[in-house]
Formats: sequence, structure tokens, C-alpha cells
Amino acid sequence: MSGSKPDILWSPHHPDRYVICDSELGLYRIGPVGSSETKAGTLPLSEETAATLLAINSDTPYMKCVAWYPKHEPECLLAVGQANGRVVLTSLGQSHNSTCKELVGKEFVPKHARQCNTLAWNPVDSNLLAAGLDKHRADFSVLIWDISSKYSPEASVSSEKIRLSSVDLDSSSVVTKPLYELGQNDACLSLCWLLRDPKLLLAGMHRNLAIFDLRNTSQKTFVNTKAIQGVTVDPHFHDRVASFYEGQVAIWDLRKFEKPVLTLSEQSKPLTKVAWCPTRNGLLATLTRDSNIIRLYDMQHTPTPIGDETEPTIIERSVQPYESQIGSFAWHPSSQNRMVVVSAANRVMTDFTVFERISLAWSSTTSLMWACGRHLYDCVEDGAEGVDSVIEKDIATKMRQRAQSRYGHDTVQVWRNHLLAGGSDTQLKSLWYDLFYILFGQCAEDIELKLQGNKQSVVYSGIKNIVKTTSGTTESRRCWSGSERQSDVPRYHSEERCLSLRLCGWISRGPDIDVEVFLRSLEQEREWERAAAVALFNLDIRRAIQILNKGATAEKGDLNLNVVAMALSGYTDEKSSLWREMCSSLRLQLKNPYLCVMFAFLTSEPGAYDGVLYESSVAVRDRVAFACMFLSDAQLPRYIDKLTNEMKEAGNLEGILLTGLTKDGVDLMESYVDLTGDVQTASFCMLKGSPGEVLKDPRVQCWIENYRNLLDAWRFWHKRAEFDIHRGKLDPSSKPLAQVFVSCNFCGKSISYSCSAMPHQGRGFSQYGVSGSPTKSKVTSCPGCRKPLPRCALCLMNMGTPVSNCPGTGKSDERLDLTRENKLAQFNNWFTWCHNCRHGGHAGHMLSWFRDHTECPVSGCTCKCMQLDTTGNLVPSDSS
Repeated sequence: MSGSKPDILWSPHHPDRYVICDSELGLYRIGPVGSSETKAGTLPLSEETAATLLAINSDTPYMKCVAWYPKHEPECLLAVGQANGRVVLTSLGQSHNSTCKELVGKEFVPKHARQCNTLAWNPVDSNLLAAGLDKHRADFSVLIWDISSKYSPEASVSSEKIRLSSVDLDSSSVVTKPLYELGQNDACLSLCWLLRDPKLLLAGMHRNLAIFDLRNTSQKTFVNTKAIQGVTVDPHFHDRVASFYEGQVAIWDLRKFEKPVLTLSEQSKPLTKVAWCPTRNGLLATLTRDSNIIRLYDMQHTPTPIGDETEPTIIERSVQPYESQIGSFAWHPSSQNRMVVVSAANRVMTDFTVFERISLAWSSTTSLMWACGRHLYDCVEDGAEGVDSVIEKDIATKMRQRAQSRYGHDTVQVWRNHLLAGGSDTQLKSLWYDLFYILFGQCAEDIELKLQGNKQSVVYSGIKNIVKTTSGTTESRRCWSGSERQSDVPRYHSEERCLSLRLCGWISRGPDIDVEVFLRSLEQEREWERAAAVALFNLDIRRAIQILNKGATAEKGDLNLNVVAMALSGYTDEKSSLWREMCSSLRLQLKNPYLCVMFAFLTSEPGAYDGVLYESSVAVRDRVAFACMFLSDAQLPRYIDKLTNEMKEAGNLEGILLTGLTKDGVDLMESYVDLTGDVQTASFCMLKGSPGEVLKDPRVQCWIENYRNLLDAWRFWHKRAEFDIHRGKLDPSSKPLAQVFVSCNFCGKSISYSCSAMPHQGRGFSQYGVSGSPTKSKVTSCPGCRKPLPRCALCLMNMGTPVSNCPGTGKSDERLDLTRENKLAQFNNWFTWCHNCRHGGHAGHMLSWFRDHTECPVSGCTCKCMQLDTTGNLVPSDSS
């Protein structure tokens, strides 16, 4: 290889050793950085690995090709092909094996000198070494040497000349008689033994690919092609061979050797090497001249000889180990997708791993899995670092946990649903409390009485529609309580505004009743700032100061609460006072939004309360209640419309208070679902509305069907059935019609267990007496035509007969009641049959049979009935 680019050979015995073939042979050992095997002066290959030079062999000049002996003993034996056609056996490292000593230095000399292009050891019969030579008009180009051959008579003259020299060389070290001679009057550029048969040799000749059979050397199989270089067999599919010519790669199937099954001709420069990955099925790497990238061709399907146009699917990609030009590369024999690359110029080596393109799969139960090479990984493990936080944010996990806690099914205590959802989501808390106030709260009862039962037309429409119909608004002026200043603050009252305050939860009965009940509930929940703000909005400064002082004591001296209480005690309504100036600056330093809006309210002019109304951190219900008290009839609808549009765009569930369960509510919920994917909440929320146009909206139906599909995907079949029942109660139009009927095979009428459809005497009922007890009836025939019902394949009793394990049938003092569902409606007694073979029986008997058998219980029938049902062996995840 003098003057040419270097090449790399991995040891077939040691996965941590390889040889660099250049003007000399260098044996390297690869190991982790900093290990005891790596010494000072080692060559870094990557961040984790380094190479140590173990031995150098400079005794074989004019190298053209090198092949490593495939057997373990001797382990470091190499065959070197030279420019004069000779093949020399040499070794790297110290070896005291007698066999190695006999072989090292042995030469195999052709009759006529010409260049040796390629070498290949037989993988089974390791004594056979094939050499491919250039063309000679009077000699063969494929020579197969037996390395165990001894002295050759033809070499006596040359041996005498060697003895006359000063070098002492054994005459048996030169062999001139090959075991086989193939390929006369042609050139051989590449060789490889076929792994499917060690007697077959594939040779890339000058104009064709030829398969030589050593059992009959007079015949050969060949195909004319230019792709004769670098022939190599896929180690995972022994009938697949790759070769190349210039910039074209040909993939051959030896079972159909007439033409390539695939041609890759995307290379812009001549190729220098192709190699199959030994650890990855169908992965071919190619290298072009003067290139810094390695192209990879991933063949997804094995080619077959069926059809003339059959081609495998190819995924092409490129990898770049470094910026400089690549001289050669070699796949690691055992490490997956790993190779060592050597540069062309400065002989820099790199340990490089080709990473797979990972395909993720996320199951309906939030298990994350992916395949990488031959390994399958599962990401979800309880307690794994970083996993719990990811799962916590996943809406599918949340919906699955909520479904297990029967989230949304409570039709009376609706507010409890936010507790079933975890209680940490403020939007869900606001949503379910709003629905409770709207649908089942005390305000709903008062509204129903006031509006003479016309409850739905007002309550379900939301505050937005309520304030539009406001009439009879009165303005009153009320003085501050607990302040020396007795200035009047204008407030507005009407029945619609009072209704809105009830929906917001501020008052329970009427405008003349104070909000003390609401304030106490806020104190119990330790919402001191909100309680103080509500008290201040009701013009009770003394109560607000009392709440703040109580909160400061409960929170162990909260400085903000004390400061705000002190500031409130000095309130003045003078516009140019120092108090207003200081409170305006203090407001900007407070972090709690309710403390901020308190000072915004005190420092605002009447009717100009933007500092309160547009504080986004304040709950929507509190802002709406404030607006209903302090905005005029001209200002209130505009503000409510604007706030409603903001809630709809943001998908904020607090806006349901404004939109109600109307089309606007569906628009808001659509934005919420688009942001979160929470079809569970959307389905239950919309089902609470009136069964009218809202439930007929295609978006609502889509959410409901998607949630039902999710429950089925989680195998929550019981939960899905409960949801369907719950849906049927709230939306009678959703109840499905009967889809399956059991009809008589003779008259076609439905078979019913109803007493009205079945006479108690006559054919079809056989009477049997039990000593000391009344007679019992057995249903054995069609109630219409009196024909016998089919028999169970196992108990041979007519279908419809109460079997022995039916509750109550074993008691002699109890008459069988055909109208009781717990008698004849037990699942074990149901009709069941196979849709393939039409055999069947009682459901309980058939399930018991298929627990221990796979074939149909009917004699002579080989149908595997239960295996035809894809869900037959699945167990519901929500079963107890």
C-alpha cells in the first residue's frame, strides 16, 4: 500500500484490536480514556476512547492488500499481497505458538510476476487463501493457496540461490504450486467467499462477476457487469452481495443472478470502499474518493427473486466524523453501529458511532418507548428522575387519573369535581363552582321561583346575556363604614345585577343582605387579601382592616398585610392629599393583585375603575361582581362583552360564568381544548347544559366521541359504559337504539323473556315437580312459534334454560321469577355463539371452556373461536 491511502482491519478475535495498513502494519488496541490499558502517549479517538500502539511490522514492503487469518490460532497471522504478486504470511506481536512459527515468513509465488489486488481467507477451511492478480496472457488470475503446503520442487532453483546468500531461509517457506487455478487470461480485482457455501468463491473479474465452485472448477456462473470492485457478502443475508464501479453501487441477489436487484448511482466521485455493517441488518456504508462523509444505505426489506421489478426500500443518510478527508473506515465487529475512521492525509483516527434515527411510540397509558438498533427501550419508570414531572404535565395522564376517580359523574355536588381533579387547577375550580351556582345553587332556586319556572332561559345563558336584559336599574349613594370621611360612593342595583352577584357567589339572597357569609368562607380558606378586597368593595373599611390584621396574625406577622391595614386606616378622599400620592406609589410595589386593586379602587374617580376591572390576576367572578355594583347601564354591557371576548380567545374556563352553556361557551371551550387537549372536562361540562343546540354542535360531539375513544384505548370499558349511561340521562337523544337481537331461526321473531310475551302453559314450558315444593318453569322454546331453542354445546340444555349456577335455582322453596333480572339476566346465561362456525352455548359455559381449550367444544369442529376475537383475552384496566 505504499503511496496509497491507508486501510483498517479489525481483528476477528479481539474486539479491541485493529491494524492500520499503510507503508507498514501497525497494531493498535482501543480502550477507554484513563484506563490501565491506555498509557501515556496514546492516540485519542473520541472523548471516551483512545488507541495504544502495540506493535509495528515494517518487513513487508510494496503492500497492496492485507487479510487477517480468521481462526483464533494463530491469532495475529496476516497475509500480505505484494506488487510482484507474492503473498507473504507475517505476524504482529509476540507469539510462541509452534504453528505460527511455521507459517510466519511463508511465501506463495505465482509463475509470472504481476500485482496482487485482493486476498480472501476461506471462513471454514482456514488453510485456503484466495489471491486475485492482474491479467497475464499465459497464467491464471485467481490462485487458491493451501498454507499447509510444504516444499515445492519448482522452487528448488530459487531456494538454492537463497542458500548461497547470507540469509538463512528454509526451502519449505516458498510455495509455487497453488491448490486451484481459476480465471485464465483475465484480471481479478476483488474476491470473497460465499458464506452460504464455503466451496463457492465470488470473483470480480475484468468484465464480469464470476462464481467459481471448487468442486467443479471447469464450470462457473457469471454475469457481465462493470460493477466488479469491492465484492462483499451481507453477513446477515448470505444471498445478498454488494459491488461497485466508479460512483455506482450494485446490490445482487445470488438466487437471481441475472442483474442487480438494486442500483445506487448517486455518487459524484469514484467509490473507494463499501462495507456491510456486521451488527445491523441491511446497513451498507460507502466511501468516495477525496470525501469527508460516509454514506449509509439502510435496506428496510430483504430483496426477493419474485417479480422482475422487486426492489428493497432504501433509506439514505450521510455521516461526517470530522472535517478532513477520510482515507478509510471499518465497522466494529461486535459493537453496534460503531466504526473507526482514519484520515487520508495525517493518519488521524476517530472512534465514531452512527446513531440510529429513533422512532418514538407513545402509548395511550403514557408509556414512552422507542427502538434503537436491536434494543427496545421503555422510558416510563416510577421514581425515575425527570419522568414524574413530565407525566404530571401530560393531559392524558391527568384525564386517566380523573377517570379512575369518577371525575364529572357527580350530578348534584358538581363543585366536588375540582377536588377529584386534584384541586390545584384554579380554572377547573372556578368552572365547577360556577356550574354549581348556576345549576344547583340557592340562587338557581330563587331564580326559578322568580321567573316562574323559566330557569333555563336565564341561567344557562350566562351573565353576558343577563346584563343585556337589565331594566329598572337604580342608583344609590352609600357612605363608607369605618371611616371619618362620609363621602358618598355611587352604586347600581337591579334584579339582573343582583342575579349576577349571586352567580358570582358574593351574596346569597338579596342586595340588602351583607356579604358576611362570603367573607367568613374566605377567611376559613385563608384568602385574607381577597376577603379584605371584597369587604372594601362593599364600602366597609373597618371590616377590611379587621381581616388584614387577622391575616397578619395568622400568617405570623405578614408585613404587607400590616402595612396595607395601616394605610387603609388613613384613607381620605381629597384628590391632592399626601395619602393618595403615597398609596399610588405603594400600589406599584405590592405583589398580591387584590392588595393592588384595593388602592386602585380608593384612588380612582367614580366610574373610572380600569385599575380594578382590567387586573388579569384577579378572579373573573370578582371583577364581574365589582362591575355589576359600580358600572352604569352604559358601561356594564361593553365591559362584559370585552371581557367575554378575552376569555374566549384565551380559553379561560372562568369565562363560562359570562358565556354560560351557549354557543359562546362552546367557542370558549374550543379554545380551551385547543390549548390543553382536555376533552374530558369539555365533554362533562357541555353535558351539563340544556339538551338543545349546544349538544348538537359538531365540536361538542367530537369531544365526547374522542373521550369515549380514550376510555376504550385505556381499556376503561366499565368507565366508558358509565359515561354512556351518564350521557344518556343528561341527553336522552344520545341513547343508542338496540343493535343486536336474538331472533328465532324458524319464525324470525325476537326471543324475549318478558312474561307478557310468553305463555305460562303449553308447549315450550315443561313442568317438573320437586318433592314438597312448587313446580318451576323452564323456558325451552320460541314464544312465537314454539320451536325448540338451540342447545348449549357443553351442557346440551336448550338455550334460555336457567342453568344450575344461576342464583336461586338451587333453592327448593323459591319459585323462579321470570321477571327478575337477577335470575335470567345474568351474563352467564346469555346466548353466545361464534360468528365463524356458528356454534355456541351459555356465555358462562363457553368462557369456562376456553380457559383450558383453544378449539370449539363441538366434536369435529377445529375452529379456534376465542382467538378470532382480538379483545377476547384482554382484561379491563378498570376492573376490580
